[in-house]
Amino acid sequence: MGVTKTQIFTAEQNELATILKVLGNPARIAILQHINNQKDCICNDIVEEIGLAQPTISQHLKELKSIDLIKGEISGKRVCYCINQKKWQEILVLLNDFFDKTNLNYC
Repeated sequence: MGVTKTQIFTAEQNELATILKVLGNPARIAILQHINNQKDCICNDIVEEIGLAQPTISQHLKELKSIDLIKGEISGKRVCYCINQKKWQEILVLLNDFFDKTNLNYC
């Protein structure tokens, strides 16, 4: 059996690529900014703020949850989302480590 592409890279490279892929959508950036600016955030508030359809917002939230960047709490029939501060700090460490180890040669 052949080697999959992810097997030839380090765990850190694969994790960072996954995170950056999820964050590579401007709607997800807007959602994160909105959640970060709220005390509590309910999905319907996100739909109103961002201006995308509910199913689209739900898909973006699913992607953000897939990397554990947001947490959701069920409150009645609604789900309140917040930034997972622990995961956010882990991502910052990964990014800082990446840039610290990368020798950027400018042309």
